[in-house]
Amino acid sequence: MGNCCSDVAGGRAAVGGAAAGNTGDGHNDAVNHFLTLRGYRGLFSQIELSLAASNLRDRDVLSRSDPMVVAYTKGKDGSLQELGRTEVVLNSLNPKWIRKYTVTYHFEVVQYLLFRVYDVDSHFHNIDVQIVTKSNRSLTLDLVQKDELIRLNRTRNFGTLTIYAEESVSSKTTAELILRCSDLELRDLFSRSDPFLVISKTGENGVSIPISKTEVLKNDLNPVWKPLFLNIQQAGSKDSPLTIECFNFNSNGKHDLIGKVQKSLADLEKLHSVGQGEHLFLSTFVGHNHEDKVLKSRIFVDQFRESVQHTFLDYLSGGCQLNFMVAIDFTASNGNPRLPDSLHYNDPSGRPNAYQRAILEVGEVLQFYDSDKRFPAWGFGARPIDGPVSHCFNLNGSSNYCEVEGIQGIMMAYTSALYNVSLAGPTLFGPVISTAAQIAGQSLADNQQKYFVLLIITDGVITDLQETKDALVKASDLPLSILIVGVGGADFKEMEILDADKGERLESSTGRVASRDIVQFVPLRDVMTGGEISVVQSLLAELPSQFLTYMRSRGIRPNI
Repeated sequence: MGNCCSDVAGGRAAVGGAAAGNTGDGHNDAVNHFLTLRGYRGLFSQIELSLAASNLRDRDVLSRSDPMVVAYTKGKDGSLQELGRTEVVLNSLNPKWIRKYTVTYHFEVVQYLLFRVYDVDSHFHNIDVQIVTKSNRSLTLDLVQKDELIRLNRTRNFGTLTIYAEESVSSKTTAELILRCSDLELRDLFSRSDPFLVISKTGENGVSIPISKTEVLKNDLNPVWKPLFLNIQQAGSKDSPLTIECFNFNSNGKHDLIGKVQKSLADLEKLHSVGQGEHLFLSTFVGHNHEDKVLKSRIFVDQFRESVQHTFLDYLSGGCQLNFMVAIDFTASNGNPRLPDSLHYNDPSGRPNAYQRAILEVGEVLQFYDSDKRFPAWGFGARPIDGPVSHCFNLNGSSNYCEVEGIQGIMMAYTSALYNVSLAGPTLFGPVISTAAQIAGQSLADNQQKYFVLLIITDGVITDLQETKDALVKASDLPLSILIVGVGGADFKEMEILDADKGERLESSTGRVASRDIVQFVPLRDVMTGGEISVVQSLLAELPSQFLTYMRSRGIRPNI
């Protein structure tokens, strides 16, 4: 009968499935709260999955099998939640299903999918899949049956399942805006205001979620900001209400609200077309009554242009690599590694210390975007045997090469180094940042489409702050992002300075300003819940936007 299809309800009854619910994406509420407070939003895209199979086993006696696929998301604890199911294709061993799955891809979370292929009344194989982009946007897998694999210690031919992945067009549609304000009110006593804009959407629970912001312009009451790019999906839709707030920047992080407006992207497009401004307002309370005070200040949309932009996934699909690097703090302030109160203590029970946890959690995500899985790994702030203090030494003990094999290679090299170096100091970031920048610079010179991510794990305050700023400003022109994890209970205020999200961009000792923000910092203690630490989302949330800023500013197109 060919590819004849049954109704979905019949397929659900045949397998005995429950209604599909929301997918479990491994998010952590404490991390989400942390990100919201700091104004970060992780990259997510809608991915449409299409399925086809070939050479399936015939399970019916008098006719061919009637196959159907049920897809599940798989949590870290192994729990399954149904994502959806295809229609039943009657009498076919080579089905191509019409019904699609829509999956929300989160860069900062490792997402596992499980596909089960069924004949209408009996399933015959399970497949575990991880969302990892391939250059041809498809993945073909051999089907296996796990119970038979265990019993017979060999695989049987159950056919293949091919999964095609396409990013939703709405994920790529971007609005480019140039915003300006006029007649802003003075907020500083001895100078003009230093304004910047924050654009937020309203979440399902009514919480305001920042999705974009401009740069800070100093001493300007009639500011014109650089072009701002807003993904339509990121905003919700063109008709979703947005709040645009204008703040006066303060170095202590307590910025003054100058005024705000509430407009959708469609409203902003109309303001641009008619060439009119919208008055800002401030919400005030008179007694128990809420009033909006309309201000003289106005906001204008000097440019509004929609376009389909190349996305993060386009670059990955085109073969661009994310190369992971790590640098570990071996200064004496970490404590004696042989004592339980040390941050470097190697617990005999196997419980990872803070350094190991950060390596595992960040590496677990980034390793899938690095094809050769050979990772440069360094230590700093220690004295190798019979040598002076080094602020950038190869973690594997080699004097010739810095790479190790896989995440477990980093873990082994780290453990070995604890027994082969003496913890010392001071805490210097400059040398390891410069070394990573040299690798990124060489890749750029060789015209390789690679982007490098350096993870620095440290327990304390750096003593070469200006040298680190100089190195970061220089590295901002390279395909490099730097993730810093603070472990322990130290005061990390200086790290916040390096992470330019809370203020203006870094400036070098020569007065040069960083071309972009490349640093993301998070202290572990700020994202703890129930005794479990989850740093991945906090660290990786901004990485895709840093990547895209670099690629777009240099006109680098994906190889697709």
